[in-house]
Amino acid sequence: MSTSHECQGKCLCGAVRLSVTVNNHQVDACHCNMCRKWGGGPFFAVEADHGVHIHGEEDVAIYSSSDWAERGFCRQCGTHLFYRLKQGGHYAIPAGLIDDDPPWIFEQQIFIDEKPDFYDFANSTRNMTGQEVFEAFGAPPE
Repeated sequence: MSTSHECQGKCLCGAVRLSVTVNNHQVDACHCNMCRKWGGGPFFAVEADHGVHIHGEEDVAIYSSSDWAERGFCRQCGTHLFYRLKQGGHYAIPAGLIDDDPPWIFEQQIFIDEKPDFYDFANSTRNMTGQEVFEAFGAPPE
């Protein structure tokens, strides 16, 4: 599937709503130590470079997790809302935040070199190490 699709989502309490335009139905998993600490496991994300609209911004708290990226969450209920690059407008939206469960396809795992040994996914995916991710985005390691 390669057509644009607008998806809607909201936090647990409904204070923050998002609409995001996705160009595909790809879901990626990040295994970096920071994502696993943030969510208690791998971060399953839908990627978007534009078309992200946040309603209820007064209830969004931002944590600057590195010199080049930040994470947003609802200040009322704590729901994770996004990971985004500070420059360039790239967002990673938690796949579980999106309503109506579109037909997602698990395509890629990043920071595969930081994945702990206690779990593995059976899906055949493209796998990238942390270094490969930094090279692809032109950013320094966190």
